[in-house]
Amino acid sequence: MSNFVVSARKYRPSRFEDVVGQQHVSQTLKNALQSDHLAHAFLFCGPRGVGKTTCARILAKVLNCQNTTPDFEACNECDSCRAFNANASFNITELDAASNNSVEHIRALIEQVRFQPQQGRYKVFIIDEVHMLSQQAFNAFLKTLEEPPPYAIFILATTEKHKIIPTILSRCQIFDFRRIQVSDMVKHLEGICAQEGIEADKDALHIIGQKADGALRDALSIFDRIVAFSGKRITYEDVINNLNILDYDVFFQMVDALLLEDAAKVLLIFDDVLRRGFEPDLFINGLAEHLRNLLVCKDEVTLQLLEVSEGLRERYLKQAQLAPSRLLLTALNLANDCDVAYKLARNKRLHVEMALLKMAYINRAFQLAENGAPNPAPEKKTPELREEPAPPPAPESERNEPETGGAEPPPPAPQPPPPTAGKAGKHLAPRLDINALLEEVKAEAAQNEEPDAQELSLGQVQAAWEEYTEALDQETVKGILRNADLVLEGEKLLVKVSSPLAENTIRQESGLMEHLRSKLNRPQLGLFIEIDKSKTPETPRPKRIHSSKEKYLAMRESNPLIQELQKRFDLRPDE
Repeated sequence: MSNFVVSARKYRPSRFEDVVGQQHVSQTLKNALQSDHLAHAFLFCGPRGVGKTTCARILAKVLNCQNTTPDFEACNECDSCRAFNANASFNITELDAASNNSVEHIRALIEQVRFQPQQGRYKVFIIDEVHMLSQQAFNAFLKTLEEPPPYAIFILATTEKHKIIPTILSRCQIFDFRRIQVSDMVKHLEGICAQEGIEADKDALHIIGQKADGALRDALSIFDRIVAFSGKRITYEDVINNLNILDYDVFFQMVDALLLEDAAKVLLIFDDVLRRGFEPDLFINGLAEHLRNLLVCKDEVTLQLLEVSEGLRERYLKQAQLAPSRLLLTALNLANDCDVAYKLARNKRLHVEMALLKMAYINRAFQLAENGAPNPAPEKKTPELREEPAPPPAPESERNEPETGGAEPPPPAPQPPPPTAGKAGKHLAPRLDINALLEEVKAEAAQNEEPDAQELSLGQVQAAWEEYTEALDQETVKGILRNADLVLEGEKLLVKVSSPLAENTIRQESGLMEHLRSKLNRPQLGLFIEIDKSKTPETPRPKRIHSSKEKYLAMRESNPLIQELQKRFDLRPDE
């Protein structure tokens, strides 16, 4: 069996200068070593795979190195460095707090702190995943962490700093590790490829860096998997096929179809994605990332946020110039809403297709918003009444006849009928006078609101009330309605009851008001219920039994001589 070592272990940094993406931590530690201002307890916190344990081991190695370099790096030649490289150093103790988190494990660690190092100057204790320690273990560790021996150095590492109690945090020098940038990962992977004799496309390495999500250890694991798949030649196609990643071309084609408002092509591209075995949520998330990158390319200031290769960057810039910002922002909002509601959708394909169709018509929606609603069919104007042509002039002989002649004057020409709205659309009704119509409506409403000539009396209300009461079957409700007092105030009927139970019972009688309004012909009649405390009988308070002391105090107030009697005979009333 071969002695293959994974890249995450084979290329683990052994010097501060080799640590990827954490220059702020490595430089601070080197400066502390140079000025001899080294703390006794450190806390390295940050996401997984960013070099926390690696920096802890490098620091422990440098502390016991017998021949440190001028830039305070380990020499890798002395006995201490060789023992560390062979994992046989007695001055460095590593504890995994995820599985050793009890008080007994911490007490065993404290016992080791008592013994001085046999070789070297420091004993270094590295506790990984320290947030997994129990509350009792933290408390047992507090005193030793605060005042350790001068030869003891504690380095704690965690991915969840918020789970560590404040008393531990206040005793440590805290270093926050950052997520490693894609460009730093690509540069590191290119160095590994040069050492291993592997030829790799830069776009392929960018995909590996993006898939690692800031963790270099994950990037190296993915790199080993791709090398096992493709051998000494890593291509962009091999990476996207092995990692189940959608190609950039799919999203560029989709945005081109959105710009052309080609809904059919949008659906066909999405169907091709599904046929290739990708999940709809993976596609919608990838499209959202693509739209975000296009928005980033809109401004030269934010162009540095685009984490892609140079060739792909030019392609993004060209498409970003064609896509309006409002389209990209609206489409990104639709993609985000689709992703949020994706889990609740039953027909997930239709859910994504609806979002894509909305994106396809974003430009048209903006045009309608700017230009207003589409113009309706042009309204045909009412044709003007044309005057009949004048009759031909009468002969001169007739004109010379006197008006009082025997012949009667001709009848007036008949007037044309008023235009009507309906004969094959030739004429339309004349325009209505809106003001006159509003006045008619107001007058009609005023007539309807006029009260009846006959004024409503309390006797009529009581008669209708009793009629409804007698028609009921439940004796309890009957009794409540009979005991209620009625007060009439115009169109308001005030009902006074004796308890909240009676109030609730009357409110539940939905047919009561219908009966009263129809019987009394008062549709505007309103019902108001009020609890009358005077109708509620007072419950007599139970007599309170006074104690002997209370009786004595009352007697003393009425007769002061009783107090003198009590003092003379030394009387003590019972409590």
